[in-house]
Amino acid sequence: MLPALLDIPLNSIPYSTFFIFGLAALISLLTALVNRRFTNPEKSRTWRKEISDWNKEMRDAQKSKDKKTLEKVMKKQKYIMQLQSKMMWQSMKISLLFLIPLFLMWQILGSFYQSAPIAILPGVGATLPLPIFSSSLIWWYLLCSLLFGTAFQHVFRLIEVSE
Repeated sequence: MLPALLDIPLNSIPYSTFFIFGLAALISLLTALVNRRFTNPEKSRTWRKEISDWNKEMRDAQKSKDKKTLEKVMKKQKYIMQLQSKMMWQSMKISLLFLIPLFLMWQILGSFYQSAPIAILPGVGATLPLPIFSSSLIWWYLLCSLLFGTAFQHVFRLIEVSE
């Protein structure tokens, strides 16, 4: 059975479509699991809420042109910027962890699927008429990755539906 699986032509549709679909699912799952393990979603949620509340206060103070309230809000700006920096570092940790393996994966996939169509999008075809995303490998992986990335973030409660 295994030798029969190895004879599957992964560079032709529909096998290439399902392969990239599965690869995107696997990478999104790994990213979500690592994200869940190395970050604190509850703390991030609290920080996001605090930053959002501060931004609302700032907009309201600017809109009302209340200098006293604006001064009060501005005193908290340094703290808010530190929170934003902490949040950015949390997401960067995961990105840095996956950077080299993903780069290597793209080098291998790019050479394997040089000009082979991966998937055909109805109404568009196998290539998009955009210079950067003309390869179906890129746009199909991005679509699948967005789908699975969002789904796994919700499953592992990395983001909430209400956000």
